[in-house]
Amino acid sequence: MSTSVSPRRRSGAQFVYEELLAQIQDMRLEPGRRLNETELASSLGVSRTPLREALRLLLAEDLLEQLPTGGMVVRRLSTRDAAELYAVRASLEALVAAAAAQRAGPADVGRLNALLDRNEALAGLAEGAMESGHAIHVEIERIADHAWASRVLAQIEGQLARYRRFSNSSPDRRAAALAEHRGIVESIAAADATTAGQRAEQHVLAARGATVAQLEVTLGQ
Repeated sequence: MSTSVSPRRRSGAQFVYEELLAQIQDMRLEPGRRLNETELASSLGVSRTPLREALRLLLAEDLLEQLPTGGMVVRRLSTRDAAELYAVRASLEALVAAAAAQRAGPADVGRLNALLDRNEALAGLAEGAMESGHAIHVEIERIADHAWASRVLAQIEGQLARYRRFSNSSPDRRAAALAEHRGIVESIAAADATTAGQRAEQHVLAARGATVAQLEVTLGQ
């Protein structure tokens, strides 16, 4: 007989944090939404104590905003935040891609090419393209094994995840992103650190442009 515990019966703050983080990132908890502790505790099957601890963590990460009245809302999206986040990410991804080019072996390149094939197969689907494209970046980061770059990327990932879906909303941008991914992987396979870094930075800056443009339409700015 299985002894696994249903997620609804888990009560740790880490579980609550991970659940709320996922809901914020995929917009189930939409930007600007005011949080109701009673409703959240009931939906997650937890008490107020782990919920409040999780909310404090999300507040510290700027994914939530404190209201003067004491309540909290999900941080709103903004073109300025997107532009700044992507600028930071562009520099970090350049560093990571260059490091990956110096470290990648044949098996690493093989995994990247397999991920590229998956990215191509899913390029027609916004969600699939987003997830498969992100997987390429995750693999490059793994190959690079750059501890500090990975730490900073992890720190901003919670914010970036909310904006990533805006970067490839059009078929043209998804096709361009796929070509950019191929160029980055080709440079890594050739052990060309300089070009890999440049291509990675250009790719992220192109994603920034697409994201900001789409946000301006979505937010009416």
